[in-house]
This record gives sequence, structure tokens and C-alpha cells, in this order.
Amino acid sequence: MAKGRVIAFIVREIKEIIPPTLFFMIGFNVIVLTTQLIVNDYLPDFFTGLANFILATTAALVVGKAVLVANALPLLRRYDTAPLIEPILYKTVVYCLLVLVARVLERLIEYFVHGGTFAGIPDYFSAHFTWDRFLAIQIWIFVLFLIYTTFNELNELFGEGELYKILFKRRSSEIKLGRRQRMRSLVRLNELTIAHAVDELRDPGSQAHADMVELLQDLAKKNRGSPQRA
Repeated sequence: MAKGRVIAFIVREIKEIIPPTLFFMIGFNVIVLTTQLIVNDYLPDFFTGLANFILATTAALVVGKAVLVANALPLLRRYDTAPLIEPILYKTVVYCLLVLVARVLERLIEYFVHGGTFAGIPDYFSAHFTWDRFLAIQIWIFVLFLIYTTFNELNELFGEGELYKILFKRRSSEIKLGRRQRMRSLVRLNELTIAHAVDELRDPGSQAHADMVELLQDLAKKNRGSPQRA
């Protein structure tokens, strides 16, 4: 039983870490490639490209682990009920701060492995730390996290997997048509509630009640068959 729970936990962690890792691996490699083209005006050779790919993949794994840690924090859900822009910006900042800490710790570990001491840390950060490159990468991490968090929040809003279907499986004309049809039904339902009293709408023998039931059934049918859930 305990073994099964451990396996389930590992599988869940792997599934959770794959999307951000793949996203940032692609993003980092695109940044490295375009930077190489701008600076050197040529495509890197095979070995340089392989080294850049390994570095980008390693950085993406660090980011993916930071996402796992952040998702386990209760404070990450602080603005889940707020307008969508607030959780997007808040989670982006939290993710970036955790990645910042992870990157600094990574550099410190590398420093100590090469014989560094606690007394030499200030000198290392002031004289031997490439702040320009570090901050440039952190800015790109913020931009990529902003994109990632936006899509992630939209996916949760529409329902798990719904955003993927909207983007890759369904025609935009069908989505727009379903939305227009639902809006018309909702407008008619609103007009019905304004024109008739509650008691009349409750009366099964009234025409207003019959119209209301027909509208609700129409909305339920559209929601079941529509490519986009409200």
C-alpha cells in the first residue's frame, strides 16, 4: 500500500514538472539561439549548439522544480478568487522569486565546490559574478513565466484540457457561434424575468413558465454540445 502511494506520488510529480520544463526548455533554447544570431551573426556549430541545449535544459529543470515547490505553497492560492490579472501577476512574481533563489544557491554551491569560503562570498558576488547576464536571464524568466502563468490560469478557468481543445482542435467560427447563441438565450431569459413576476414564472400552467423552461433547456443543450464551456 505504501509502495503504491509512493509510485502515485512520483507519477504525479513527474506529470506536474513536465509542462513547465518543456515550456522553459523551448523558451531558453529560442533565447540562446536568437542571441547567438544577433551577437555573432551566424548559426553556432554542433558542439556549441549542444552545449547551449544542455545548459538550457538544465536551467529548465531548475525552473520546473521551482514551479513544483511554489505549487505546494498555500500562499500561491491567495488571489485565486480575484480578477484574473491578479493571480497571473502574483504567481509570476512568486515563481520568479523562487527561481532567483534557486539560481543564487546554484552559483553558491558551484563557488563552494571550487574551494570558496564564507568569508569570500561578498567578494565573489561583487567582483566575479556576472550580474548583467544574470539579470538579463532573470528578465526573460519573468517574461516566460508571465506567458506560462497566463495560459495556465486560462486553462484552469476553462477547465482542464479545454484550452488545448480551443487552440488546436476546434474551429474559431464554431466557438464564436456557440457563444453568440448562448448570449442571445441569456438576454431573452433576462427579458423574461423582467417582464413577468416570480409567481408567474413559477406557475407550471403559465406561458411565461413554459418559455422559461424552453430557454433553460436550450441553454443546457448548447452547453452540452458547445465547443466552449461558459
